[in-house]
Amino acid sequence: MWNVIFYKHNKSRKKEEKMAKKPLGKDKFGVQKVMRTKDYLGDSLGQFSLNAISTIIGQLTYFYTDKVGLAAGAIATVLLISKIIDAFTDLIMGNIVDHTKPGKEKYRPWLLKAGIPAGIMLVLMFTVPKTSGTLQIAYALVTNILLSAVLYTAVAIPYGSLMAVRTNSQEERGIMGTWRAGAGYVAGFIMAILIIPITNALGGTQSAWIKFGVIIGLFIILAFGIAYLTSRETATESGTVAEKVEEEEEAIPFREAITKLFHNKYWVIVLIVNLLACILYGTTAAAGTYYCKWIFGNDNLVGLLGGVGLIPTFLGFALVGVMIKKLGVVGTLKFSFGIGIISNVLMIFLHNNFTAYMVLGCFTTFATIPMMCLVGVMTTMAIDFNEYKYGVKMVACSNSASSFGGKVGSGVGGSLIGWMLAAVGYDATLSVAPEATKMAIYGFSFIIPLIAFVVMFVLVSQFDLEKKLPQMREEVAKRKQETVTD
Repeated sequence: MWNVIFYKHNKSRKKEEKMAKKPLGKDKFGVQKVMRTKDYLGDSLGQFSLNAISTIIGQLTYFYTDKVGLAAGAIATVLLISKIIDAFTDLIMGNIVDHTKPGKEKYRPWLLKAGIPAGIMLVLMFTVPKTSGTLQIAYALVTNILLSAVLYTAVAIPYGSLMAVRTNSQEERGIMGTWRAGAGYVAGFIMAILIIPITNALGGTQSAWIKFGVIIGLFIILAFGIAYLTSRETATESGTVAEKVEEEEEAIPFREAITKLFHNKYWVIVLIVNLLACILYGTTAAAGTYYCKWIFGNDNLVGLLGGVGLIPTFLGFALVGVMIKKLGVVGTLKFSFGIGIISNVLMIFLHNNFTAYMVLGCFTTFATIPMMCLVGVMTTMAIDFNEYKYGVKMVACSNSASSFGGKVGSGVGGSLIGWMLAAVGYDATLSVAPEATKMAIYGFSFIIPLIAFVVMFVLVSQFDLEKKLPQMREEVAKRKQETVTD
């Protein structure tokens, strides 16, 4: 009997292995697909870990002020310094990765080399010593810089670059972007919802946050490990077995790389669109609280908006893949930006109606999802154009410079609200908002988003690279063949 069971199990296993090796077919541009569900899932865990880290960092002000007892102004300065350094370390990390010695993997190893220390540093960030306030501030500054500006960046830049060397299919890159964005959103949502209840259940003290940090740190290390095991650095045109399809490119000086990037109009478009998108995310994320408090007179309505806002978010992630297949990357973005434009134009006329604000806000949320999913795909296409135009891809440098723009955009987006409120003399103690305050709230709630959507629509309309890439790749392959022949 055991022989029969073993025979059937072995036969089933061989069948599964045979199916795993079976080619997946080609996308609409004739490029061989190589990604299976387990590959998408494993790859997305890298983004899950990154967003878990960034969301926890976003909760640090509360931890430092209410659990450690540090001054809010000092902590704001610490986080600002860390953010500025973080933006510049992106450029440094891109240069380091692009100058990896020939013959070695450039991107995948960083998932472990920086991912494991990041999980450990997350715990250390909560272990602020009980000493003088000055030393505690110094400890907070150093641990924040090490986690966000060094270790997080050392994972994020190579991880973002992996998409360019994982598959040549734009369809699969789009799906990868969707999986990553979805996993990142889930991580941010879970961390934002659970961190306070869990730490309170553990006692609500600094010790409780340390315990929470240990749990999340271990999970982050595990997730980075799975992402490492399921990733490869070889975009392949045939079958599912990794094959080297190009020679190791020689790294070029950083200044020369940046100069070339700014002469690549497609990369410049991605840079500006990502900058505007991050400004948009930064303003809309915080605008709801002010809008509900001062326009509708009840800041508790934010909870209702957040719950209803999950509907367009999940719909967006579910439909992005379908839209990419029907409309392509650029068509999907133009369609979503068009929705954003119409929604914010209508808000100008319906800004005092809560139902309209909630419904149109859902459409605005939906309009932002495709960009979350596809910014990496567009960057990868611009990287492919680098190879066509210059003969070098400059993968990590391209991603790091784009990431720099994104971080600057998120910083500006978060600061715009404060700047605009300060400009009109905002007073939180008033019972009724003056007209100047209302105008500022209208400005960052739907005027700035409207301008951002319009500019992004115009810029993306100039991104005519998607259909040109197959022919460009043929030209690149022909050049390489001629070089080998010579």
